[in-house]
Amino acid sequence: MLVTFSTDAYANITMFGDVALSMLKMMGHSATVPGAIRAEDVPAALARLTAAIDAEQLSPLPPDKDADEPAISVAHRALPLINLLTAAVKSKSYVMWK
Repeated sequence: MLVTFSTDAYANITMFGDVALSMLKMMGHSATVPGAIRAEDVPAALARLTAAIDAEQLSPLPPDKDADEPAISVAHRALPLINLLTAAVKSKSYVMWK
């Protein structure tokens, strides 16, 4: 499953479903797809997401010895969504996902 985040102030962001659902939970929302965040609630969602990422960086996961590729941190995965949320905050726009 793919989840696409959108707002009027930024280009759409598409993520794999498991990563997107994890980000939604970090923002304090249910893992319901489709969904939306009202413009006045976007700053709080952004703050919760960045706080969760900061907390997760303090306790990094051990490397997976069976993986052929290096692990990608949650902070790197979340960067496009953080940029989208930041743009939505600046323009006072809603954020939707489907």
